[in-house]
Formats: sequence, structure tokens, C-alpha cells
Amino acid sequence: MSLIPYAFARPFLFGMDPEHAHELTLGTIARLQNTPAQCTWAQTRIQDPVTIAGLRFPNRIGLAAGLDKNGRCIDGLGAMGFGFIEVGTVTPKAQPGNDKPRMFRLPQKQALINRLGFNNEGLDSFIANVKRSHSFRHHGGLLGLNIGKNAATPIERAVDDYLIGLDGVFPHADYITVNISSPNTKNLRQLQSDEALDALLGPLQARRLALQDASGRQVPLFVKIAPDLDEDQVAVIAGSLRRHGIDGVIATNTTIARDAVQGLPHAHETGGLSGAPVFEASNRVIRLLRSALGGGYPIIGVGGVMSGEDARAKLQAGADLVQIYTGLIYKGPALVPECARAMARL
Repeated sequence: MSLIPYAFARPFLFGMDPEHAHELTLGTIARLQNTPAQCTWAQTRIQDPVTIAGLRFPNRIGLAAGLDKNGRCIDGLGAMGFGFIEVGTVTPKAQPGNDKPRMFRLPQKQALINRLGFNNEGLDSFIANVKRSHSFRHHGGLLGLNIGKNAATPIERAVDDYLIGLDGVFPHADYITVNISSPNTKNLRQLQSDEALDALLGPLQARRLALQDASGRQVPLFVKIAPDLDEDQVAVIAGSLRRHGIDGVIATNTTIARDAVQGLPHAHETGGLSGAPVFEASNRVIRLLRSALGGGYPIIGVGGVMSGEDARAKLQAGADLVQIYTGLIYKGPALVPECARAMARL
């Protein structure tokens, strides 16, 4: 049933400002999730279980962080057939993000540019929303919680914000993602450099181990990186992940490159480019990571997945799991089972 409502809804949604459409969609899902109206977009989950980082994922397709920053719609989005959902990025304190307008469609390339800037309601509100969700996880879905730093926190003190985030989300997460790759928070990507990354991952791993010892819960820790990295930079990151015992990596976030969209309306806007144009850049980083990390190290591939074939290509590049975001906006909920089926056949 999900195909019919989205076929009607998309022209309406694409006729309004992208951020307004985004908020309208999330608001509707938040109100209608776990009610009979959810049947208008709910889909049977494809069963293709796989164990990665000690977690049993019902299937290999997940929702990337950024779409539901405040964790309001976990159950409603999960009903689309995802094996796992990642929400956030959440920062310790609420913040409005960057000035509007800050989201732009490039439909000729099935792409988006955003410079939202970690706009969110803060950690307390986020955790309350996560605790209210129930049906997705009750039916076996896994939940990732994505943490970041406040814009007002100096980059030299970034670790303080990440430790606050880790402490807050740890009891409620199936896995935790450390976002150091958004291009929309000033200087954030500096944390991907060797010394800065070591200075961040060391304290985070120590705190994570302490939390695990105290709780008896094993919660994998992932790091999300950018597509705009060269081979040497990827090798440095891979070494740091191994050295600090980080459980996995998510590749990749949005790109600051504009080669694929030159000359199109809004192509000049600052921010992160997502969607089809980032597909190959993401796959390149996935291949580099797999080469550097070897077999068995968990990699979640994300970037430009617009079809089941694209999802299969992520696995063939070296990913174990795949996430979507912009593809869901352009293709609708039907993309979820399409990708799950395609990956289940590998």
C-alpha cells in the first residue's frame, strides 16, 4: 500500500521548500506511527539475518542518520521494512543549526545539498523520544544512536561533548556512531586527522569500556567518515580504528565536491551533497577501507543508493550493511524492500 500514497504525495512535497516538506513528513509519521494509519506506508520486512559487530541485523538495509535527528519517528520509519535505524546526530545541548534556507534539491541528479548544522532538540529530548519508541525494536529492529558536538564547543574541547553524548545514549543504543564527518559544523572534519582522531578515540573507547563493565552490556562503537579523503587519509583512519578497538566504520557522509552537479540550480550552495552524485566517491572509500582493514572488519556503506542494484554494489565494494537517506526521499518507501531483496540474493 505504501506505493500509492507516496506516488500522490511526492509531487505535493516536491512543490514546497525541502525543509518544510521534511518537517511535514516527519511530523505526520510521528503522529501516525503505531496507529492503524501506519498501514499506508508499512511494508513487510525482508528476512535476511546477518551478524555484524556482535549484533544480529534482521536484514542489511538501514536508515542513515540525519533524517530523524531527534528520534521522533523510530517506529514509523522502521515500519518501512528496515533492519536497522540510525537517528541523530544529537548534541549535548539543543541548537538551531545554521541559517535558513539550508536545504536544496537537485532533482536532475537525484541529489540534495544541506547545511543544516546538527539542528536538534538536545540530548535530554532525544533520549526521551528514543525511550518512547517500542514497536520497531520489539519486532527485532536494531537502533543506532549518532552523537556529535555542539557548534559553540571549541574543536579543542570536542571530546567533552562526545563523552557527554556517549554517556547519555549508551543505555539506549544497540550501537553508537561518532559523527566526525559532517561538513556543516565548523572544523569538525579536522577530527579525522591522525593526532586529533587518536585524541578523540582514546577517551571514547576508555569511557565505553567503563560503561560496558558497569552495565554488563556490549554496545559497539562506530565512526562515520567523509567521502572527501585520499588513500593516505583513509589508511590513517583505518589504523586509528584498529588501534583503539573501534568496532566498525560508516562510509560515508555527504561530500563537499561539486563536480557532478556543476551548472545546475543550487549547485553553488555550501553544504554537504548527498544522493546519486556521491555514490562512486562513497564506494571508493569503502574499497580503500576494506583493503586497509582486511576481511571481517564491519563497514556500513552509505551514499547514493537509489536502487537495489546500487545497494548490491555497496556490498561488492566491501560493505557489510547499507544505509539510505536521499534515495528514500526520491524513491519512496518501496526502495527499502527493493534493496533488502537485492542484497539477500548475494
